[in-house]
Amino acid sequence: MKKENLLIVISTGNIDSILKFPLLYGGVSIPRGYWKRVHIMFWGASIKSVIKSKKIRKKVKEIQKDGVEFSACIVCAQEYGVVKKLEKRGIICNHTGDLLNQALQNDKKWSTLTV
Repeated sequence: MKKENLLIVISTGNIDSILKFPLLYGGVSIPRGYWKRVHIMFWGASIKSVIKSKKIRKKVKEIQKDGVEFSACIVCAQEYGVVKKLEKRGIICNHTGDLLNQALQNDKKWSTLTV
């Protein structure tokens, strides 16, 4: 059975790294047929970068149109006081450890990248 789902976990706060790897690759993965489902998850410092960077927010909005899903760690987002700002942009704030755990334990369906 071929894996069809990709989970990308971003914890770096480096804006250039976020734009040049996980958002770039994640953004082309569905249109090019690399993966059927792509979910990008923000944790820690990456959440601050989403709020701070217009380029990241623009790219998120752009690739959401192709079906890429986004979530952010609710604990981190609450600590930074940005839950409403993220959810306004279509980034679901929840207990992201649940999906991460599911992906790590079910490696027949999921591939996982961390940045």
